[in-house]
Amino acid sequence: MAYLTLADGTIFEGASFGYEGDVIGEVVFNTGMTGYQELLTDPSYVGQIVNMTYPLIGNYGVNSNDTESDSPKVRGFIVRDYCEAPSNWHCENTLDSYLKENKIVALRSIDTRALTRKIREMGTMMGIISQKLPTAKQLLEVQNYKIEKSVQSVTTQKKYTVPLKNGLKAAVIDYGLKRNILDSLTRNGFESTVYPCFTKAEDILKDNPDAIMLTNGPGNPKDNEFEIEQIKKLVGKKPLFGICLGHQLLALAHGADTYKLKYGHRGSNHPVKDLDSGKVFITSQNHGYAVDENTVKGFGRVSHTNWNDRSVEGIIYNDGISFSVQFHPEASPGPNDTEHLFGKFNRLAREFKQGGKK
Repeated sequence: MAYLTLADGTIFEGASFGYEGDVIGEVVFNTGMTGYQELLTDPSYVGQIVNMTYPLIGNYGVNSNDTESDSPKVRGFIVRDYCEAPSNWHCENTLDSYLKENKIVALRSIDTRALTRKIREMGTMMGIISQKLPTAKQLLEVQNYKIEKSVQSVTTQKKYTVPLKNGLKAAVIDYGLKRNILDSLTRNGFESTVYPCFTKAEDILKDNPDAIMLTNGPGNPKDNEFEIEQIKKLVGKKPLFGICLGHQLLALAHGADTYKLKYGHRGSNHPVKDLDSGKVFITSQNHGYAVDENTVKGFGRVSHTNWNDRSVEGIIYNDGISFSVQFHPEASPGPNDTEHLFGKFNRLAREFKQGGKK
């Protein structure tokens, strides 16, 4: 027997699997049907306990290829039904063993639908997975829990390069980088040099990249004051492409505002409308904050809109060389509808390098 207890005192009873222990985090839900290994290793989930809305998890096991970072980054994991006997040609291990090896506490056999409805009505809240009913001291810790220095905890500690012969040079600032961003850049003609989030703008510009990528990452974008100041120094100097947290930081660097969504967007089935083409794409998303549309005017225009709640999903900036999206065009897990944005990034970089855009 194990329990999930929310900050408001609501208790969900279930059974433990994975690593046995007590863990506190922000309880969120993800609507993806597949991709749980990519989700577990996505640095954007730092500090969070993830509840899966799809009822059967673990049926295809885990493997050494479907990871977005070097280890799981979630605080905890919640599923309805856990499959103990996975069946897939790619399977190397069970999800249970993988969670045990990486000391990730998990909970199964709870009413995940009721939990999701609770979060939708009340908004995301802190909670604790515990092997016994939590003590008064633990409940106080839950109520006071805060996710701090999340970007700094997941960024690379030293610069490194993913080579590509004759490729354009992309500087990739790591706020919580997913590996498939680098794979997408390689497929679209970029050699990527990855920089820690604490790198100064002058040091990046000194290396003279052809373009700069601002990656995804965890937490409240406003917590990253140093990073925002560095982006201000990069604006207009090179083509910029921001994804997820990078999108929010780029907007803040221009003077926009961000706000916390009630329960966020997490899953691989979110419709987004491209306002220029009129097309609606299905996208992969993982964020709890959004850019305030009313604060974008003056330095850019909204290019993409979430077709569920009409929140901002993309911005094109007036300098002609900067753009950003809230969703994940590199997906993993999820659809590849919007990978063409990496091709747009390549074209901007080439035009700028040739003197066509300034």
